[in-house]
Amino acid sequence: MERLVCVVIGYAFGLLQTGYIYGKLHHVDIRTQGSGNAGTTNALRTLGPKAGLVTFLGDSFKCIFAVITVYLIFGRTCVNIMPVLAMYAGMGAVMGHNYPFYLGFKGGKGIAATAGLIASTVNVWLVLICLLAFAGIVAVTRYVSLGSLAVVVIYLIEVIVYGQMGGFGVQAPYVYEIYAAAVLLMLSAFYKHRENIKRLLSGTENKISFGKK
Repeated sequence: MERLVCVVIGYAFGLLQTGYIYGKLHHVDIRTQGSGNAGTTNALRTLGPKAGLVTFLGDSFKCIFAVITVYLIFGRTCVNIMPVLAMYAGMGAVMGHNYPFYLGFKGGKGIAATAGLIASTVNVWLVLICLLAFAGIVAVTRYVSLGSLAVVVIYLIEVIVYGQMGGFGVQAPYVYEIYAAAVLLMLSAFYKHRENIKRLLSGTENKISFGKK
């Protein structure tokens, strides 16, 4: 039951669509602009760097707040499985971001929300590895999608290695639930980026521009 509650809490936080809200405050429905996506990259492309930064931070922190909320609710009663519950909350936040019911299940692609989950579930060095990998790939290739896909793969590897080293402080079978959640998040990211993957393979993917709007 605790796991379901955590997913629902995460989903509720995930419904806070930062890019959509920011766009509406500026009289723009971001889902009708650019790629039609409500996430950070489309906000950056269509509304400018400030919108991109606000969207990234908002979508990241809503996942962090979901994890914090779960710790506040279950931190004393379920202390032995808190890393598992945190992962469920984060997964729920990503799903809420990707599939908000009040927007016809048309949200973002979950990368900024996943960044919040990464910051919430592994140590600072592993967070830095993901950050540097993303920044390096995007700087060199200017493909945000490629950097995003690389990060979710790296995160999955980190989760497994970190878990096998006892970093989460939980034993089997609980640690396997964390691995399974990380796998689902990776698969979800690849599914949401399926069109980007096609364009990357064909050489037609859009490159990011950092020019001012």
